[in-house]
Amino acid sequence: MTIAAAPKPRPGPRPAPDRRGHRAAPRPLFALDPRAALGLIAAGGLGVLALWWKGTPAVVGADGWLTGAGRITGLLAGYAAPVLLLLMARLPPVERGVGADRLARWHAFGGRGMTALVSVHVLTVVWGYALTDGRGLVGEGVELVFHYPEMIKATLGTLLLLGTGAVSARIARRRLPYEAWYYLHLATYLAVALAFSHQLATGADLAGGPGQAAWYALYFGTAALVGWFRLLRPWLLDRRHGLTVAEVRPEGPGVVSLFLSGRRLDELRAEPGQFFRLQFQAPGLRWAANPYSLSAPAHPHFLRFTVKDLGGHSAAVAALRPGTRVRAEGPYGAFTGRRLRQRRVLLLGAGVGITPLRALFETLPGELTLVQRARRPQDVLFRAELADVARRRGATVHELVGPRERVGDLGAALARLVPDLAEHEVYLCGPDALTEEAVRALRAAGVRPRRIHHESFSF
Repeated sequence: MTIAAAPKPRPGPRPAPDRRGHRAAPRPLFALDPRAALGLIAAGGLGVLALWWKGTPAVVGADGWLTGAGRITGLLAGYAAPVLLLLMARLPPVERGVGADRLARWHAFGGRGMTALVSVHVLTVVWGYALTDGRGLVGEGVELVFHYPEMIKATLGTLLLLGTGAVSARIARRRLPYEAWYYLHLATYLAVALAFSHQLATGADLAGGPGQAAWYALYFGTAALVGWFRLLRPWLLDRRHGLTVAEVRPEGPGVVSLFLSGRRLDELRAEPGQFFRLQFQAPGLRWAANPYSLSAPAHPHFLRFTVKDLGGHSAAVAALRPGTRVRAEGPYGAFTGRRLRQRRVLLLGAGVGITPLRALFETLPGELTLVQRARRPQDVLFRAELADVARRRGATVHELVGPRERVGDLGAALARLVPDLAEHEVYLCGPDALTEEAVRALRAAGVRPRRIHHESFSF
């Protein structure tokens, strides 16, 4: 199904166009470029290796090599722990510049790397000490745990860390609801805290001097930033804006739009395409903050989110009553108009992934085409709203409805619906399977990788 729009959009106040004909986005706040962020992380890693190099005049024998490998991997794991916490600390400059979904991917990749480093650290240290002391591995392990300072706490932290890593593995994660995964993941904070004192008590490379000072600064600085952006700042924003549920409106099977009212919401500076983490002050929902995207441009007096039943938390949202208080963290994410560089834009979404695209469709400048993929007609969201926006803006909406066998190859369908597909900039949001298929199809059609912007809802 295709909804063709009128040739001209309804006039209205808009930002001034730039030299290329694009509408200028609001003046950006500071945002950290992804390459700069990776550069800072790499520079810190090199600094950690320099600590080991400075404190190791020579490496002799198998026990020396094993112990040296244990020291290196221990230092790198100790460095990785606060870095991974910072990646998910919701620091505004990092969220704006890197994007929440990319940060989540970095965090997941780094988490697997840190788990491997910790495993190698434990194995090589025990093995190296066993060779030095002439003991077996089990005997040396018992000796280290019960007779070295802070090692019992370090062992508990290691077990917590490895357990969290197992829960975060893709196979296990798919079997867990978001809420259970979220609570279990909080164990990493305890694991890092337990291991911190062990690093200073037994780490020869951190025994005084600038290395120890840097370690204290890294850990306590991370704790301060996490405490501010994850705890204190959301509490202050909650008191300032006073968000409450104003209305819960059904949109489709298992889908509702949630309208939140509050005070001075324009001060949040929320942009279309961004999301908030919402914590509803209702039984069973108080202790989880789940991410939900804006499904309409932010208004000074209300915010709109559209939620699909994907778990216990999102299912309970449909039963919320007007007046329920809501704590909101955000706005977060870089899936916004600040990425736009081309005048012709394709918005491609499926399922609840259409939510941020609905807000972008109303606000992005240029020649817009929106394609919504759905298995059944009743799964198409915002049909009337999108048609109205299309008529006002001179844009176009397409619906790809039906099972995969009927719709056929996604790349062929897009090429048929969107002339000059390779010349478009693409905003893509939906289930992982659709995202992967769409990226392959768009690349095959000639769309440059830097023109494909996508956001994932997986955790």
